[in-house]
Amino acid sequence: MLAGPLAGTYDAAGHGRLLFAFFAAMAETERQNIRESTLEGLDAAARKGKHGGQPPVITDDMLHTVLRRRAHGETVEQIQPDLIIPTGKRKGQNPSLSSIYRALAEHAKRQAYPEAVEQAHADFAALQSAGSIPDQMAGSVNA
Repeated sequence: MLAGPLAGTYDAAGHGRLLFAFFAAMAETERQNIRESTLEGLDAAARKGKHGGQPPVITDDMLHTVLRRRAHGETVEQIQPDLIIPTGKRKGQNPSLSSIYRALAEHAKRQAYPEAVEQAHADFAALQSAGSIPDQMAGSVNA
């Protein structure tokens, strides 16, 4: 409506208002269709065990090195230059400080409530075996 054959024909009081509302509704419907298709595709990929995004920069070996050296009193800033990314497009470079801190926070979260995580998995398995959870939902949660 802003460019092309209908440029300058919008009239807030006339037929332009109706035409604009129609185009807005069509655009909203198309956006919803794209969103639903994207979510379905992501769910299908997750059921196949495929997850998007880059692989983690901090490997388990790097995390254990950081944890060990921090236990000996070193700071993350002192440890970071000695760490080398083993794979990916940043192979051979040092990980960022934020990547190291993020990995430490995720590790701390996993360590804080291990029994709660195990209990949640056990509860979910019990619900799944009892048939309380539809197969489609179970596949997306387990993936």
